[in-house]
Amino acid sequence: MRVVLAEDGVLLREGLAGLFDRFGFQVAAAVGDADALKRAVAEHRPGLVVTDIRMPPGFTDEGLRAAVELREADPDLPVVVLSQYVQHRYAADLLGSGGGRGIGYLLKDRVVDVEEFIDALERVAAGGTAVDPQVVSQLLRRRRDPLSALTARERDVLALIAEGRSNAAVARLLHVSEAAVGKHVGAILAKLDLPQTEDTNRRVLAVLAYLRG
Repeated sequence: MRVVLAEDGVLLREGLAGLFDRFGFQVAAAVGDADALKRAVAEHRPGLVVTDIRMPPGFTDEGLRAAVELREADPDLPVVVLSQYVQHRYAADLLGSGGGRGIGYLLKDRVVDVEEFIDALERVAAGGTAVDPQVVSQLLRRRRDPLSALTARERDVLALIAEGRSNAAVARLLHVSEAAVGKHVGAILAKLDLPQTEDTNRRVLAVLAYLRG
């Protein structure tokens, strides 16, 4: 799989490039700013884009805005953004782009397992989602009224749904039965006025649509 990597920090960029190579990704280009990212994607047509959010010249949200632009031009392009924080202004736009498929938003400080990180990249490249629960929590917090109806356990389940987890995976992670997860999912969708479905990806799309408001 060909990857275009955008990260302004030289050491981190080289470190990620080496990591990708070790796990079988082909790094077609490793660049340091948003304009170079867009040029590299146009040239190499990668199967996955991994980009930091803060990049030159302003070191604010250039990478995220570039990711949104790339998805607008090609909704099927899988994109993972890496950040140290949640950028509210464009995050929901990115998560809802392309029907919510092939999108990841991971917080750097919370990536503590290399294999889980690689698994998240592969899941996004295959059209799935990989969204850090803290990202979901912060975006949902902006829509307090419906969220306030959820119990603490339902919030936990919702965060894992937004990561693209199946009911079975949620059950394993929360140490509860799959039947209990199914009940929680039904309650969540009902309280948030979202369509009920057994399809994991459609549940994720429903959550992302909700986040966009």
